[in-house]
Parts: sequence; C-alpha cells; structure tokens
Amino acid sequence: MAQLSQKRSQNVEGDFYVDSTCIDCDTCRWMAPEIFYAVDGQSAVQHQPIQPNQRLLAMQALLACPTASIGTVEKPTDIKVAQESFPIPIAENIYHCGFHSEKSFGAASYLIQRPEGNILIDSPRFNPPLVKQLEAMGGVRYLYLTHRDDVADHQKFHDHFGCDRLLHTDEITSGTSSVEIQFSGIEPIQLAPDLLIIPTPGHTKGHTVLLYRDRFLFTGDHLAWSNNLNQLIGFRNACWYSWPETTKSMRMLMDYSFEWILPGHGRRFHTDLDTMKQEMQKCVTWMEAH
Repeated sequence: MAQLSQKRSQNVEGDFYVDSTCIDCDTCRWMAPEIFYAVDGQSAVQHQPIQPNQRLLAMQALLACPTASIGTVEKPTDIKVAQESFPIPIAENIYHCGFHSEKSFGAASYLIQRPEGNILIDSPRFNPPLVKQLEAMGGVRYLYLTHRDDVADHQKFHDHFGCDRLLHTDEITSGTSSVEIQFSGIEPIQLAPDLLIIPTPGHTKGHTVLLYRDRFLFTGDHLAWSNNLNQLIGFRNACWYSWPETTKSMRMLMDYSFEWILPGHGRRFHTDLDTMKQEMQKCVTWMEAH
C-alpha cells in the first residue's frame, strides 16, 4: 500500500500521489496519461483528476498498479465502482483485465469473451473483485501464456476456474510444469477457427503470440508501440534469447493481417490494415539497424 511518508516530491499537490516504491512499469501512464507522467525514472502525478471520468481513470490506474505505489490522501469512497469497472472494454469482446502483477513486472492481461469459452491472455493478479467479474462474464476456459515472464498467478486461476493453460515447452519452468497444454516447435497452431498461436522466438526461446479473428494480435513482450520513438518496436534492451531471432520473428509477422496490437509490456496500437503493414515494415527496418 502506498505510503504518504514515501510520497515522491515530483507529485503535484492534491489527493492522488505516487510513492517511491514505483518500479517505472508505465502502467499508470498509459492507463491515465492526463494524470500520470514519467519523471526521474519513476511515475508521478502531473495533474489531479477534476472530471468524473478522470477520477475513474486515476482509480483504475491505482488498482492496476502492480506494486500498490499509487495512493490517495483521503480514503476513497468510489473504490468499489472502480473495482467493478474491470475488465475494461477495449473493442468488441476484448477487455483489459487490470490488476497487474509485480511478478510480471506489471504486464497487462487481456480477456477475450467468446461463446465457445473465454480466454485469458497472460495472468493478472488473482484479485477477488476481478475474479468475481470474470465469473459474471462466463469464467475462463483457457489461460494462454505468451511466455515464461508473465505467468504471475496462473495456478490460482487454474485452480479456481478449472481452465486449461497453454504454454510453449521451451518456456516451461518448475513453476509451470503442471500446465495442461504444452506445445512445441515453430509452426503456427490453430487453437480454434478464430484463434492462431504463432511462435515468435526472440525475447525468449519459446515466446508466442495469439492472433484472434485476423484483427487482434496479443503480443506479450514481442511487439509494442513506443511513445518515445513514435513507432512499433521489439524490446532491444529486454531480449533474453536472441535479437536476430526477434527480428526474424517480427519479419514473419508481416505475413499476417491484424489491426490491433495488444502487448503485455509497452503501449497498445490500433490502425487500419494498410497502415499497420507500413508500421510493421518501419519496425523491422529499425530492428535490423539495431
């Protein structure tokens, strides 16, 4: 829980603040960019929320913070409303789960709500309000894990929902040895007519991404938008297996069509198909130069 005694001096005065336990995961800054900003290697409050919608965004960021580094001076009376706003709708039947986990360094988790069974992409914190909302939305049929870094509370979600977990064999560790569906190789796997698992080795050896309906690409730690560079990127400074393989995997993704990039780390990106092709080419060109 955030402590006033550790409040960062860079916060503007007011109710919301960030304390010195912030790990600079960027979650609050992309969830509520009008409220939070980066300064001296951590986040801080740059503007206090004024309008109700700003207040809700700030509260959602507070709840999503993986280290509970965001606090309020006054005890919030709207915490339940914010809790019940998760998962947050993104587009159609796609949701952002919030409640990021410190075990995954604040990686985002997503939900696809499907008549055939809901799919949780990477693991958020096993938080009771979120679990209750997921139950109301039909539970979880599959827990798809992009790679070893963002598994967080996967076991608790499996135990509660009875969901089948999916993870590439090259990503299996002692903590994920009980995963139900372990797949291997570098060929795409058709999980369902609307779901394609695409191996993308690079960040880690067995990293994969999930393509849904040829529109939504859930990219884990493989591909994201960078506000600093104003383009799509791979994570050059967080590549634990092979940068040449990351670049090769990125080039391979250009053979697929998608309009949305929904990463674990980094910023989301949405555009039309033609522009996405252009941005992917820019990304590959940048990667080849680095």
